[in-house]
Amino acid sequence: MFSTDEIPWPEPATTYRLILFVLEPMDVRAGGLGRIRLPAGWYVYTGSARRGMDARIARHLRRRKPRRWHIDYLTSDRRVLVVGVSRHREPECRLNRRQGGLVVVPGFGAGDCRSGCGSHLRYHGASPL
Repeated sequence: MFSTDEIPWPEPATTYRLILFVLEPMDVRAGGLGRIRLPAGWYVYTGSARRGMDARIARHLRRRKPRRWHIDYLTSDRRVLVVGVSRHREPECRLNRRQGGLVVVPGFGAGDCRSGCGSHLRYHGASPL
């Protein structure tokens, strides 16, 4: 007989990606970053949630919410569509660096980043990902 302590449970996902589509070029105020300019097209935002992953993702999918994080300023804007969400076990910064894409807003979502990512929002152009 096995005890549950002996079963190798997989680590829970703590990192997520939001696939975003910006419908038109936009200027938006993003908290401490001030006014930012985003070209239209596809973006990937990489974030983490050590606890409450479902609640964090549900928050990102709501338009109406207090704006606490940089990403809130995008996901609450009608010109930005969240078209996909994925969950990962890979550490946030490693996953973000593997993502590729261009940094169009330095520091976005990376206020506590110690890995030199530059931004956790990456632009992938106007063509579908």
